[in-house]
Amino acid sequence: MNELIIILIKIICALVWFLLLTLYLTWAERKESAVIQDRIGANRASILGIRIIGLFQPFADAIKMIFKEDFTPRFSRRFLHTLAPFLSFFFVAITITAIPFGDVLKIGKQTIKLQILDINVGLLFVLAMLSLGIYGIIVSGWASNNRYALVGGMRGAAQLVSYEVALGLSLVGLIMVFPSLRLSEIVHAQGGLLFGFLPKWGIFLQPLGLLVFFFAALAETKRVPFDLPEGENEIVGFFTEYSGLKWGLFMMTDFMEIIIVSALLTTLFFGGWQVPWLAADGFHFPWGGQWLLPHGIVVLLQVLSFNMKVIFFCWLQILIRWTYPRFRYDQVMDLGWKLLIPLSLVNIIGTGIVMSF
Repeated sequence: MNELIIILIKIICALVWFLLLTLYLTWAERKESAVIQDRIGANRASILGIRIIGLFQPFADAIKMIFKEDFTPRFSRRFLHTLAPFLSFFFVAITITAIPFGDVLKIGKQTIKLQILDINVGLLFVLAMLSLGIYGIIVSGWASNNRYALVGGMRGAAQLVSYEVALGLSLVGLIMVFPSLRLSEIVHAQGGLLFGFLPKWGIFLQPLGLLVFFFAALAETKRVPFDLPEGENEIVGFFTEYSGLKWGLFMMTDFMEIIIVSALLTTLFFGGWQVPWLAADGFHFPWGGQWLLPHGIVVLLQVLSFNMKVIFFCWLQILIRWTYPRFRYDQVMDLGWKLLIPLSLVNIIGTGIVMSF
């Protein structure tokens, strides 16, 4: 019973963190784009006259989204039209269960893993769930019974399938270096040191794999410069026949994918919750000094480290979205098949050669 209660608490905490960060990413994107374009950005929503630079805006948007008219075209396939946004939302939301937020928290004799599901194939589970999100895109385009929305859905499916090949291959070298598919073990393996002082993070062991993974993951989020399924000046997007809460679920799914990509980058290539030179009992510096800390402070630093890395990569993805123009469809396909996949194969071969010596 205690284990069930602990799992429920972890699920609630993870979902609250996930959804709140998703909401505030909508605010962050508006403010960051406003800074880039020399504007003020969203700052009008207030509570009792208090605005706080627009921090209440996500809640105003959520209220508007929930109560806005939910219009379903008469010519659409109604059941599948309603199901599609929930498919996209569910398969992205469930991936958060395999992400490790920290090591372990000890409360008395109770030891709590700061991860909902620590499964042997955690990495494959995350990639599989993200892959199944394709069905939401295909079904939405087909169920809309709109030829332009269908073209958008087909484009989205082609793009995601293409870049999932590069995404998966980019991680093969990482798995060769850290021989495990369990995400918690990959993070623990990055707790060592290279040359006695450099953190043994994936970025230092797999720099080429990181670049391929990052660009392939950007394409998986379907945002500029890879937003071909929604290119308004070329085609009608796959969710053009959606409104209200169902449209909001598609929008939230895009921002949730940003968070999942950031969490995977953090977990696989930047040490996850690891802090350089921080062990279970405090800091052990490579020059010989020590700074012992209570267990609670160590856990807090680990969780803060994970969150700061995730927020940084969320900011970076938003910055890229508002900096680069959209690619043509043929350019997107060429980048995936002719550049990223060959580079990922070169990375695998190079990793094998280095490890053999």
